[in-house]
Amino acid sequence: MRIALINSREDVAGVNIRRHLEILLAEGGPWPLADRHTLTFHEVAGRLIHQDRIDEEVDADLIIFISRHASAQQVPALTVHVTGNYETADLGGEPETLAPASPAWMHAVLRNLAARAPEGYRVSYEVTHHGPTALATPSLFVEIGSTATEWADPAAGRAVAESILTAVPEETINLIGFGGTHYAVRQTGIALASRGAFGHIVPARQIGAVNPGLILRMQEASSAVAAHIDQKSLSTREVGQIERMLDDAGILLLTESEILEAAGLAWETYLKVRSLAGEVAPGSRVRIHGLAGEGTPVPVRVPSDLVEEVLKIEKVGFLAALDELPVAHISKGSTEVLSTFITFEGVSSQLARDITTLCVKLLLICENAVIDGDHLVLQKVRFDPEKARMLGVPKGPLFGMLADGKAVEIEGRKITPDTVQTTSAKRIHIPGLERYI
Repeated sequence: MRIALINSREDVAGVNIRRHLEILLAEGGPWPLADRHTLTFHEVAGRLIHQDRIDEEVDADLIIFISRHASAQQVPALTVHVTGNYETADLGGEPETLAPASPAWMHAVLRNLAARAPEGYRVSYEVTHHGPTALATPSLFVEIGSTATEWADPAAGRAVAESILTAVPEETINLIGFGGTHYAVRQTGIALASRGAFGHIVPARQIGAVNPGLILRMQEASSAVAAHIDQKSLSTREVGQIERMLDDAGILLLTESEILEAAGLAWETYLKVRSLAGEVAPGSRVRIHGLAGEGTPVPVRVPSDLVEEVLKIEKVGFLAALDELPVAHISKGSTEVLSTFITFEGVSSQLARDITTLCVKLLLICENAVIDGDHLVLQKVRFDPEKARMLGVPKGPLFGMLADGKAVEIEGRKITPDTVQTTSAKRIHIPGLERYI
């Protein structure tokens, strides 16, 4: 791959970064960027935001602009972003035009910056906000901010240089983003914790510029397979409008938790898991636990009454245990866990045994349960208000004491909890139950 590194000779930060790039390359690596790709350096006279069509002058497959970042907040910062304008072109480029992004490269550099940033520096994406826009070659800006002190800081220059030279893009989930601040706090957090890699991001202050055409341009320029909305930064009306536009465009919308959960699966496999969940229960949601890699998803069915009972008494422990299994669970409406699970072909029988064993053990530990042949019998003892009334106990605090297992006294008579209880039994048929004990 041919990679062009471009700085302006008028830009202190760009010169700082370039100097450290050259020092590090002269010292020797290993530096993956140089070892695996062909690097060229280019220096221009004007501001980088006005370098439209510079890709016609440099022979490259990727352009990395190294630059300064200025901000009224004057917070030390290291940032990455792609270029473009959603509305007017106040800072270079053309109005309503987006340059092609490289989400995987931005993701790799961002994560490196987070690992190498000098103390006191904030690391983040920036939203799309300036030129150049007239580019056919994917590009990204890597910047030092936010004042002259940071621009010339050798520690910042070296950290950025190292972050660029050690960048190794992985298989990412390319996303477009909506909402948040200029520094894309939520999107940055997602990228640092997962394979979610953002291209173009529209901040909350410009959300009114979003329309169906812009969404399609964002998707194309970002090679995006899905979108994410920072819902806390937008109104309910704004979120609804974007959701409808994404749906009309056929663009998958992912929550933060879905992006994090999808990180362990090959993207095509993740889509198949979602599709299968939709077939099992239309309108449902899927949560990935220990399912990872790639494979052919298949449904796994467990007795529904077994799952229902374990959720009543040990939901937290059950869900935590699923994280250790190659499984995804499905939820729909108020039913948090359906009795049909998803795993990969070839391990479905074992998974069915593992989930059944988990349920049985949790019920035996947490419930008054006994085994009767192929039946797990759950004996439930409950306070019976009618029995209490028949023994002369008035409704009120005394009911609560009896329900809590405490004896009460009525007109010299002692009423014990066992005299006002009703015992019921639920039998769950599990063929070959002894195998799961």
